[in-house]
Amino acid sequence: MFTIYNNLFSKEELSHYLRIVKETITREINNEDENYILNIGEERLLSYLLNEYQIDYISIKEHEAHSEIIEEEVSGKYFPSYLYSVNPNKTYKQNIIYFYIPIEGESELFFCKPSSYTSVFPRAVLRGNNIIFKEIQFNKTAEEINEEYISFIHLLKTYIEFINNDLEEFNKTLDGFIRDVFLTRKRDILKRKGMEASLIVPVRRKESVSQTFSIPAPQLKKKINVVKPALKPNEQVFEPIPTLDNDTYLSILKIINDMGKEFERKPSVYANKGEEDLRDHFLMLLEPHFEGSATGETFNKKGKTDILLRHHGNNAFVGECKFWKGEKSFLKTIDQLLGYLTWRDSKTAVIMFVRNKDFSNVLKTAQSAISKHKNFVMFNNQEDATWLNYTFHLNGDKNKELQLALMMYHTE
Repeated sequence: MFTIYNNLFSKEELSHYLRIVKETITREINNEDENYILNIGEERLLSYLLNEYQIDYISIKEHEAHSEIIEEEVSGKYFPSYLYSVNPNKTYKQNIIYFYIPIEGESELFFCKPSSYTSVFPRAVLRGNNIIFKEIQFNKTAEEINEEYISFIHLLKTYIEFINNDLEEFNKTLDGFIRDVFLTRKRDILKRKGMEASLIVPVRRKESVSQTFSIPAPQLKKKINVVKPALKPNEQVFEPIPTLDNDTYLSILKIINDMGKEFERKPSVYANKGEEDLRDHFLMLLEPHFEGSATGETFNKKGKTDILLRHHGNNAFVGECKFWKGEKSFLKTIDQLLGYLTWRDSKTAVIMFVRNKDFSNVLKTAQSAISKHKNFVMFNNQEDATWLNYTFHLNGDKNKELQLALMMYHTE
């Protein structure tokens, strides 16, 4: 027996559906064990949650649609009004043309009402992974039925576009929302445990040094598909880790970047200088800006590093200066830097001096190579053309994440 179809995209408000998703995210983060929140690799968990809750766009596979004709009993009330001889209380045999259009994406979204809509909704049946559009033949020609189908598809695509536009706005802000919920939970736990002060190395800028730079706002981070990260048995209890605050870290990098640009602007002054000589220029600028100490050739764990900022015996910032000698040497430099680090280190930089004439090509090579490193977690943002920020993890411990800045300068 023929049954009439329903309006799609007209039941639940899409905004309500998306609000439920955010509430689910908040509940999942707030229900996590406190030690898990404090010990887990932050970027790995945020990437997992982003991947888990980003909503795929919906679409139809129009090229895979097919149809069939079935003879069924149709109530007279569905017949056109111009057929006066039809009794609305009786049924009549008619050919029903069924169009089956496969869909992709969450089927529930085909019932949600988007923020934009028209006065007419697509009328069809959603069954499994197919939208079923029906037409009673009556005395219609094949051309007329095809026109009805084309009109339906056009309206369906319009509503799919409305839905996807709303999903795009949701997905665009999801990373920031998840990050805010997670960091709020983490801060609340730290305050409750009375440990917040122990997590920040108080390296202060000296008042006498003029403020000559500003820090650009970070860009949104790119999504990386990962499984939910887990803790090792020895990570079940949280231990406070001294670390350099992010504003100070960016200030250090800005000073290094200003000096690196100076190398490029005055090549005759800095030509033919070695790694140590160029490194010393960075040290001369860093030392007067901060009340910690900036030293060169200081031993730390496995070997000596080029720039090391220490605070009360802890390494607050570690940087490695090298000349570019190709991709293999570049990755070895990252290995060398990671080999210096202890569990207390979280802010680092690889500073590359490039003498190659094809500097742009070297920059592309470095950007491609760094993502292949076994400790690479994610690309964070680009402060300028030759200063890029990444998240890595310590050797053998994916939950101990560190910030690594790649800074490249064209020298002669």
